[in-house]
Amino acid sequence: MKKYFAGILLCLLISIPAWLLGTMLPVVGGPVFAILIGMAIAPFVKGKETFRPGVTFASKKILQYAVILLGFGMNLTTVLLKGKQALPIIVSTITTSLVIAYVLYRKLDIHGKSAILIGVGSSICGGSAIAATAPVIDADDNEIAQAISVIFLFNIVAALLFPTLGSLLGLSNEGFGLFAGTAINDTSSVTAAATAWDGIHGSNTLEAAAIVKLTRTLAIIPITLFLAFYRTKSEQKTVGNSIRITKIFPFFVLYFLLASVLTTVFSLPHAVTGPLKDLSKFFIVIAMGAIGTNTNLVQLIRTGKKPILLGFCCWIGISVVSLAFQIVLGIW
Repeated sequence: MKKYFAGILLCLLISIPAWLLGTMLPVVGGPVFAILIGMAIAPFVKGKETFRPGVTFASKKILQYAVILLGFGMNLTTVLLKGKQALPIIVSTITTSLVIAYVLYRKLDIHGKSAILIGVGSSICGGSAIAATAPVIDADDNEIAQAISVIFLFNIVAALLFPTLGSLLGLSNEGFGLFAGTAINDTSSVTAAATAWDGIHGSNTLEAAAIVKLTRTLAIIPITLFLAFYRTKSEQKTVGNSIRITKIFPFFVLYFLLASVLTTVFSLPHAVTGPLKDLSKFFIVIAMGAIGTNTNLVQLIRTGKKPILLGFCCWIGISVVSLAFQIVLGIW
């Protein structure tokens, strides 16, 4: 641990103020603040080689630990019972986002890993999905920071716009819960939008929207496993048979599933799962702080237009499909 200490300490010093700022402004979130603080202080950090092992550990391993702990926040029985109504919409919106990401990746010549992260982050659960997918596809820190930044942009727009849009469209309380839960990327923004709706309409859609969002989170499992097998096959074709699935396989996703099963089987109380969920979020903030220190701000700005367009198209596609399915299913 001696070689990791300096880097992990640096990430902690970034993550504590980022966490506090994220608590005060949840629609922005601690991960985004951590990336921004990390990028801001990176030019002033001397002796970077001293910090590099710990920073790398934080951006890779702690990110995986965050995904594992996320599983303790998911009681599978509750999620599947209450979220099954939304399953057709969830599957359709995820498919839509991934198809759009693939098409635009080919048409706009966007880097493949950035397109995957933005497509998965848009369709599943924002920063958590990006955290789970990045190690599987071996994305670098610039690609992760760019994807998080794009997701953050449309999170804010959705949280501010959706309650008013839902009222103009005449959505029911149930309809808005499904809309927010399936069409907004990140949990914090889903919560912000549903809370605003409840304040306007005197309703209680927050719980329904949150459960729909948790149901989407389960898609992390098949998506990451598919990407692991796809990467293995692709690299075997490129470099021969030297690449084994065990080197790429996302075992941390299986631990995420195991944590969810333990929570479900033993009906772990909120007193146990609540702190573990908070720790998961804090670990993501630590990892994003590490990623921020390794992010090239100039490159991020220079290459940002196409990823933002990709994120916008995914977001619009998901929103339209979510509303269209509500009409088809008679929920609106």
